[in-house]
Amino acid sequence: MSFFTQLFGVDWRQMQAKVRYRILILTLLPILLTLVSLVFITIYWNISYTGQQLFMKVKADLTVANNTLEQVQHQQEKQLETLLGSWEFQNYFRAQLAGNEAIIPEFNDFLAQRKELMDLDFLRLVSVERAAADPDLRQMLPKVREGSAYSGLMVLSSARLARLDPLLADGARLDILPTLRADTPDREKEDRGMLSRSLMPIADNSGKVAWYLDGGLLLNRDTRIVDHIRDLVYDQGTLPERSIGTVTIFLDNVRISTNVPLHFFPRDGEDKGRALGSLVSEEVRHKVLTLGQTWVDRAFVYNDWFISAYAPLTDVRGERIGMIYTGFSEAPFIHNYLLNIIELGTILMLVLLVSGMLVYRGAYSLLQPIERIHHVVKAVQSGRNVRIGELGLEKDNELANLAEQFDRMLDLLQRRNSQIQAAAEQLELKVEERTRSLQEKTEELQRNVALLNETRAQLVTNEKLTALGELTAGIAHEINNPTAVILGNMELLRAELGSDAGRVDEEIDLVIEQVGRISTIIRSLLQYSRPGEFNAPLEMHQITPIIEEMLVLVRHSIKKQEVVLIQELNASYPVQVNRPQLLQVLINLVVNAAHAMDGKGRIWIRTYDWVLHDEPIGVKIEIEDEGCGIAAEQLGRIFDPFYTTRSDGTGLGLSLSYGIIKRIGGTIEVSSSVGKGTVFTIGLHHEAREDMGQNPYEGLMLGGVQIH
Repeated sequence: MSFFTQLFGVDWRQMQAKVRYRILILTLLPILLTLVSLVFITIYWNISYTGQQLFMKVKADLTVANNTLEQVQHQQEKQLETLLGSWEFQNYFRAQLAGNEAIIPEFNDFLAQRKELMDLDFLRLVSVERAAADPDLRQMLPKVREGSAYSGLMVLSSARLARLDPLLADGARLDILPTLRADTPDREKEDRGMLSRSLMPIADNSGKVAWYLDGGLLLNRDTRIVDHIRDLVYDQGTLPERSIGTVTIFLDNVRISTNVPLHFFPRDGEDKGRALGSLVSEEVRHKVLTLGQTWVDRAFVYNDWFISAYAPLTDVRGERIGMIYTGFSEAPFIHNYLLNIIELGTILMLVLLVSGMLVYRGAYSLLQPIERIHHVVKAVQSGRNVRIGELGLEKDNELANLAEQFDRMLDLLQRRNSQIQAAAEQLELKVEERTRSLQEKTEELQRNVALLNETRAQLVTNEKLTALGELTAGIAHEINNPTAVILGNMELLRAELGSDAGRVDEEIDLVIEQVGRISTIIRSLLQYSRPGEFNAPLEMHQITPIIEEMLVLVRHSIKKQEVVLIQELNASYPVQVNRPQLLQVLINLVVNAAHAMDGKGRIWIRTYDWVLHDEPIGVKIEIEDEGCGIAAEQLGRIFDPFYTTRSDGTGLGLSLSYGIIKRIGGTIEVSSSVGKGTVFTIGLHHEAREDMGQNPYEGLMLGGVQIH
């Protein structure tokens, strides 16, 4: 069962037969499409815009982490500068320079105390000779400037760490953990250590650098830096509930300092721990360590997906030795996305349900009067004498006006039919009497009978024209209101969609074009059925500017066709016309000519002065094409209303053109040869010969009956 069957308890085939259900569908369909579009727009916005914001945040967090790491090194330099400038250090240092060997143990104890106070993992005094002999310090010496310290990252093996301090080798050692989405580790332990190392030059009494202060931090297992960065960028309230913000320093692809939990959601009595020794995913390792690029994307971190940012770390030689990472768990954000989508979908379904009920009730109350009118029409067709009467609507309601006009039309038709029937009965009596008494007047009686038939046909024709005018006016009024609403809503829809309107721009233009076609047909019907109401003021014009304006307008209609317009404009005499109406006639003839050639060929447009007895009396306009031509049996009917040979034509274009030219006393002639082409010739007098009492359509055919 369909949605509407379940909602309203009716079968789909029954719905097709009911206008109210069609209105319901047509009304709810834009609502449904709008709501669905809102859902997709919301999803797209959440995925693209919000996702972009998350990546921008984690990238900014990575910048903070890099800056913090640089500040740590800068702080080390400041600490060494402060130590170098202290009185105690200078006192011990001068005593050592003076050759007092007894002061060396006290100096070493002093450095050990300062190392603890400055939270450094090693601090020592190194001579220039030892520094030059040390392969690690040799990498830093060229970058040390006199009077200022230099800091950088450095990776040392276990043996070289032990030369600095035996405790450093033990503190650097980590067990490597096999990790999902990472390469299989080629060793069980990581013995190397990553140092943040600073070297401060010290000048002797002669001002020459003779010693260096060498100090720094071992980043392996040191959680102070990563926890400090985490507290800076992922403070309480910056992330959704249950989201975890983490920071990590990698030596190659091994986590040596991190606050990524070993257990994201520990069980009772279980500690979260830290995922020290775990590995980075292979795709991140390749991009950051191998290619040296920054990673800002979602990544698999230990055992869950995180919004992540990675940047390579380089040592004092400029070689990549590891990475620094910031990120936060993705699952809480996805949970919030899904929850928002479910809530939005529920609200939209409720809105659709309420809208459907309201539209159904409104359609039912709207169509009750229409159903009543429909029943009366069927009853009249079956021969019953019934009327619509009061519909219970306000007097200015369109349906009430339509019903009143329809009842008046039925009353008028009934009176006319009664008159015709009475006249027919009287004539039949006279015919019978004269047939019995005057057999010799049979021929005269036959002429009277023929006259009666002609009169009856003329009355029927007049009634048709009257009914056509009234019905056309009523129908045009009823159709123009919804077409105006449709056009307004199409423009509103385009404005509401904004930049997204491009996806349905073709459909919107198609609706607007078809509504315009409906309006054109209605105007044509009104103009044909009530020609007197469309008389427009006449003014004196030169023909050439009107032809040029017509050519500009008609190029839009035939721009996709291979039609060549050839101009031979020689008319110089002004004529009295209504410019828009003459433009309408000329555009109609040129467009018809293009259609007659299937959109490919030449069209000649000629103008010249209309001369009679060597005196100019007006202007003549010729429009010639090289199309298929018009057959002789069709040539006499081309100006008849509703006669057309095109599947998409209304049959009113040439008829209206005929009426416009005739109303101002002009002439319109046509000559055609099948297979060669057609020529339309319009004659316009210098001063229009208006005759409002004359029917401009006299002589044309309407439904097989000639108009008089």
